[in-house]
Amino acid sequence: MSTSLSRALVATGAAAGLALLASGTAAAHVTADAPGAAQGGYAVITFRVPTESATASTTKLTVALPQLSAARTEPVPGWTAKTEKNDKNQFTSVTWTANPGSPGITPEQFQRFALAVGPLPKQDKISFPATQTYSDGKVVNWNEPMPAGGDEPEHPAPSVTLAAAGSEHDHAAGMSSETDSDESDSDNTARWLGGIGLVLGALGAALGLGSLIRSRRA
Repeated sequence: MSTSLSRALVATGAAAGLALLASGTAAAHVTADAPGAAQGGYAVITFRVPTESATASTTKLTVALPQLSAARTEPVPGWTAKTEKNDKNQFTSVTWTANPGSPGITPEQFQRFALAVGPLPKQDKISFPATQTYSDGKVVNWNEPMPAGGDEPEHPAPSVTLAAAGSEHDHAAGMSSETDSDESDSDNTARWLGGIGLVLGALGAALGLGSLIRSRRA
């Protein structure tokens, strides 16, 4: 499981940065991004949190999770992360809180919070309702579902779209199996050639010794 999460972290870093540059009209919203995330797999979800207030800083963010078996936070300087579980030991939420003395996310700034999670639900899209708290006590709930068509709601819930289950995994497994087969064939060929070489070497040594003995007798 840790290997899967580590690979997901490495694979999504650059793509997440590009997605932030292309955020467009959603720049003022709390958003989620998870490049390459697939149903039933592991992924790194990056939450982008801008401060919309002109006078207060963001000091806390709570994100609801869809009862996941694994959830690991990435250390963020000046912030403390805490996860919550239900009675089935499933992760149900994560909260990032600015440490005492930390300015939090000041006006006209944003912060990214990364979370490695899995296995993801086997559905096309998942939402992560979020609660953003400001230093002046204001609370903004980002929990409105995105409509199938029409205008975006005022406070949409962060969400990610998941690829079909197994597509990339099966391809990777096939590549691994093919590689293992090629390596096995190469190994067997090398052993056969090595064995033939030893036999020929022994035969040559025997013929040479026989010639030497005959020459001495003559």
